[in-house]
Amino acid sequence: MNFVRPKVTIIMGTYNRAHFIVETLQSIQNQTFKDWECLIIDDGGTDNTFEVLESILEKDKRFQFLKRPKTYKKGLPGCRNYGIDIAKGEYVIFFDDDDIVHPQNLELCVKELSTNDISFCRYLRAVFVDDFNYKFDYSKEYSSFFIEVNDIEKMLKNELPFNSCAIMWKRECFEENRFVETLMYAEEWELYSRLLSNGYKGISIDKCLFYGRKHPNSNTGEFFRKDPIRIASKKESIRLITANLGSKNLLSSSLIKYLSGFAISFRDYKLLNDIISKTKINKSHKIFLWLKYRLFPIWKIYKRIVKKMTVQ
Repeated sequence: MNFVRPKVTIIMGTYNRAHFIVETLQSIQNQTFKDWECLIIDDGGTDNTFEVLESILEKDKRFQFLKRPKTYKKGLPGCRNYGIDIAKGEYVIFFDDDDIVHPQNLELCVKELSTNDISFCRYLRAVFVDDFNYKFDYSKEYSSFFIEVNDIEKMLKNELPFNSCAIMWKRECFEENRFVETLMYAEEWELYSRLLSNGYKGISIDKCLFYGRKHPNSNTGEFFRKDPIRIASKKESIRLITANLGSKNLLSSSLIKYLSGFAISFRDYKLLNDIISKTKINKSHKIFLWLKYRLFPIWKIYKRIVKKMTVQ
């Protein structure tokens, strides 16, 4: 009997999301494209996720519930790297364990990847709070544009958002590229900018195919609450991005200014110096950045005063 590989591998890291994950898996089962496998990688959760999923796993063998091996670091990057290493599909996509997937997600991405000489398909993502409205747009009419190395700056500045769950990739993209497992935030920001810098090209389609559940316990929510682990990970991502793009002469002056802005707002002088050391900016530009760092507290006070005067 010949073994038939699935066309798409869905990789889903999970950690204590028994209260959300069933609805997510049901949205995957409702895909119009049926040729997929879904690897659910448990990151050492302590709730009853497996018990909640047991009936689904028994009835639908396309789902597999796996424990992250100790050879991969704890965290979402380690779970995803494990999934990449055992994926059987020609295409790979990452879904979170608390979101909702549009029924046409896999169908439209596979269509684009099958008919264009590209390595990934990006699409739009929306967010929702509490109960989800299941009124989907099933239109197959949409505009699109291609993405290449020149779009790195827009991607890093979030002018062209590259959410981890809003891109389908050809598996070959990950033959020599992996998530950095020490990163606990902005890991996709770092990896996806690296993939673009390595010359992988893709397409972006103007259709919303994924819906992220907004709640305070997400990694992003913790970052904006200034969780020290998430902040430290963002800083390390900035260091890695700067080193990678600097080595390939892909750091524009505006991108240097943008990345330096994080170091300045974090009040991290060492990070600022690390960024400067990886760039080829002139002495006057360096002095400008150092002055901006020193004067940042005064600038914040000034902006606060201006804001109050504007409101009055």
